[in-house]
Amino acid sequence: MELEDVLARVESRLAALGLSAHAASQAAKKPDAIRNLRRAVKNGDRRGITTETLAALAPVLKTSAAWLLEGVGDPSSNLVKVMGRIGAGAEILPEFGQIPAEGLFQITVPFSIPEDSIAFEVEGESMWPRYDSGDVIICWRQSEDAESVVGREAAVCTRDGRRYLKRMRRGATAGTYDLESHNAAPIHGVQIAWAAAIQAVVRADQWARIGQAEKLGTLR
Repeated sequence: MELEDVLARVESRLAALGLSAHAASQAAKKPDAIRNLRRAVKNGDRRGITTETLAALAPVLKTSAAWLLEGVGDPSSNLVKVMGRIGAGAEILPEFGQIPAEGLFQITVPFSIPEDSIAFEVEGESMWPRYDSGDVIICWRQSEDAESVVGREAAVCTRDGRRYLKRMRRGATAGTYDLESHNAAPIHGVQIAWAAAIQAVVRADQWARIGQAEKLGTLR
């Protein structure tokens, strides 16, 4: 780890976000972290900066600890907007369309994702053992044609505003679909307003809300 390179990456994120070093350090609950890093580089101090401090700074700087440390990956492509909770059991309200465009909060994930990705936090146990409550699923914001999602696990919003994480099947009536769970009764004959196949899962203990210490995880 070259301190000069770490500082250069930190400074680039401060500039991109319009943040001061003091504000970023305070938000990360690491007072004077960036000032101390600047001082260490200026004085040739080789003691460096801890990975714990970088992990705390990363969400504030909207990047990953790996990028700050080694320049690995894109500086800002591991952020995703969480658009609310999604039911792996009972339905979840409010309607998807009532959620702000910026989402409820952002999280960092341990891999690069497209800019049009969105996420939902899983609530309920009907899709266990595939999904646990607290897992985050990632899918594309743009709705897919419902027929293209048949047979796949998907984030689904029904015409009456309920959100589910289920496997989609064709319903008995044209234009309707059945939603299957792993350990709960299927929901029959719903109409779909929005559906997107699951692209990735981050386990409950492996994602970090912006403003919290970053947790690295594994793509499943």
